[in-house]
Amino acid sequence: MIKTQASCLCFFYDAGCRTMRIKRKNFLSERKKRLLAFCKPLGLRFHDLSLLELAFRHRSYSNEDDDKRPVNNERLEFLGDSVLGLAAAAYLYKTFEDNPEGDLAKIKAVVVSEKTLAPIALRFDIDKMLVLGHGEELSGGRQKPAILADCMESIIGAYFLDSGYAAAEKYVLSFLVPEIEKVHDDRGSKDYKTLLQELYQKKTKECPRYETVSVTGPDHDRTFSVTVHLGDAAYGPESGKSKKEAEQKAAKKAYTVLTGLVQNCKPIGLF
Repeated sequence: MIKTQASCLCFFYDAGCRTMRIKRKNFLSERKKRLLAFCKPLGLRFHDLSLLELAFRHRSYSNEDDDKRPVNNERLEFLGDSVLGLAAAAYLYKTFEDNPEGDLAKIKAVVVSEKTLAPIALRFDIDKMLVLGHGEELSGGRQKPAILADCMESIIGAYFLDSGYAAAEKYVLSFLVPEIEKVHDDRGSKDYKTLLQELYQKKTKECPRYETVSVTGPDHDRTFSVTVHLGDAAYGPESGKSKKEAEQKAAKKAYTVLTGLVQNCKPIGLF
């Protein structure tokens, strides 16, 4: 377990063989209260709140800081990204024993993505805790998915340094397991067009062809019907309130049929 017990935090970076030492901040009592209040509902128990404070510090703030030292959360983000990935991969490996590597990789890619992490960050009120530069603040940085997702990873990295891997893993899985279950149970947003294209191209080197069969309803409430063609075989039509939704449904139908046939070892005329 890695713990910070010294009176200052030392971060090192390569820049002409220079070493930068950052002294621990003396927090204002109000900010310290906010940090503790942030931790409580999430079950986080930091021994060193300066690590958590650093996790909220965006590079835009360090660029505008008077001392001009590039002190920000990017290194913690780098570390947290690896901890997040390991925790997700280990959970998937132990939980879904019958799934092949490809399935696990696709689930992991979804749940550790910016698209998944940013809404969680908003739910945790991370947007209210960010320390941003003036320019980034004015440009709406508190709501930017990339900044929110990066801060999620920074907090994970900070907690790993503060309390060790077991504690960091427990924190990660507290919010990641529900997302994993959503994807695995097909309640999440699988990209079936991509899955179908990968499967089909692997066997034929060709791409699926999507055909809009019909568009019905008034302009404000249209319904699209789409069929996907794989060679001479057609799947659909499937309907949706947008062309993209209808294509995803058609791709899902084709992918489900084809993967079901593969698993049952039945002949597939397409392949």
